[in-house]
Amino acid sequence: MHTKPETFGCIIKTARENAGITIETLANRVEITERYLYRIENEGKKPSFNVLHKLVRELNISADSIFYPEKPSKDSEVENLLRMLSACDERSLEVVKATAKALIDTAPEK
Repeated sequence: MHTKPETFGCIIKTARENAGITIETLANRVEITERYLYRIENEGKKPSFNVLHKLVRELNISADSIFYPEKPSKDSEVENLLRMLSACDERSLEVVKATAKALIDTAPEK
């Protein structure tokens, strides 16, 4: 049984909610009005490429989930982690690297 792929607006809304971001905050970050974002999420409004680009990057959404919603998601934990890392600044990356190294160094032998 095939399920209908999620709409673009649903994908954006779900990603925004999962990130714990309000409509107001996201609209400010991508430089659009709250009403415009509401229309994208709930009324099927299609954004310009510039707005689409900002939304995808701000919410760390896989472009495949937008352009190929009918395909089963191959979103693994590693891919999710890579998207989160891409949003980190240099200091945060250093903390993540040090933490990962400490975890590896203290992991029991297999």
